[in-house]
Amino acid sequence: MSNPTPVQPTPRLAPLWQRGRDFLECEVPIICGAMTWISNPKLVSSVCELGGFASLAGGNMPPDLFAEAIDATAALTSHAFGANIIVIAPNYRRHLDICCEKQLSHIIFAGSLPRRGEVRQAKESGAKVICFASTASMAERMIRFGADALILEGSEAGGHIGHVSTIVLLQSILFEFGEQLPIFVAGGIAHGAMIAHLSLMGAAGVQLGTRFVVAEECEAHPLFKQAFIKARAREAVSTPQYSSALPVVAVRALKNSAMASFGELQLRLLKELADGSITRQEAQYKVEEYWIGGLRRGAVDGDIASGSLMAGQSVGLLRRTQPLREILQDLVDEADAALAACAARLRP
Repeated sequence: MSNPTPVQPTPRLAPLWQRGRDFLECEVPIICGAMTWISNPKLVSSVCELGGFASLAGGNMPPDLFAEAIDATAALTSHAFGANIIVIAPNYRRHLDICCEKQLSHIIFAGSLPRRGEVRQAKESGAKVICFASTASMAERMIRFGADALILEGSEAGGHIGHVSTIVLLQSILFEFGEQLPIFVAGGIAHGAMIAHLSLMGAAGVQLGTRFVVAEECEAHPLFKQAFIKARAREAVSTPQYSSALPVVAVRALKNSAMASFGELQLRLLKELADGSITRQEAQYKVEEYWIGGLRRGAVDGDIASGSLMAGQSVGLLRRTQPLREILQDLVDEADAALAACAARLRP
């Protein structure tokens, strides 16, 4: 277990970040979001050792491998970390049980809304519960169910997304519920100045995913990283839903043949649903299997032509690969400079 010196907030940032720091049990309330095949024990532990917070990506990992990943992360860091479990994944219930058995400090429910009893189970294990909210109604329900914090995620984010932009969710969720519980903001964030302004609005912290893909410590394939660095923001597009008969969560990724093939998959599954050869749940599982397999081809194998390249629109702000420490320090320095500029503008 290494013991690098964590990145610290500046005196200007410390008061704004204290709520998020206390909740996440870290130095800087910057979360490395859970990315399937990417947020592994090495990346998660490295972020936590450097003062940030990160969560393992449960995806639909076989339960025994998921348990091993938690143990491996705990062996690499003494700092708090979380696990992101996908409510619609076939292995979800076992993942939740494992998180509780391992007494993780933080459990993040993603992909859909957990049931009240599942939130209660997580809290009774001693974990702090974080839920995603991509609409105000989702935020209200998760607060009623007992969530300890929310991640407000706008449609600019990568991977599975909602349909409402971050700027609208700030007004409908952060401004409405920010006094009740810590709210972390995700979707389209890659610069420290944005973090500073979100903090001034009342955010407890932020979650970034795309920015951390190009960290040197991230084990994603070099071709996958290069695709991110070369991409423009407008090339990170979201998938459509063709029919309400097959509800699918939109996915934002870089345009390539995997995105086109997903449309063909939907049409095929809709035909199978119509003729009764498959159930809706089976069809939705096939959709998730498609993305998990596609992302492995992209992130692990480096197949950037036909593998999935899940990325947020902040991909257009990436310029190069960097060490994690440098990324975190840049975000802190940029945030501090933005606060100083605000203070100067407010002086009479």
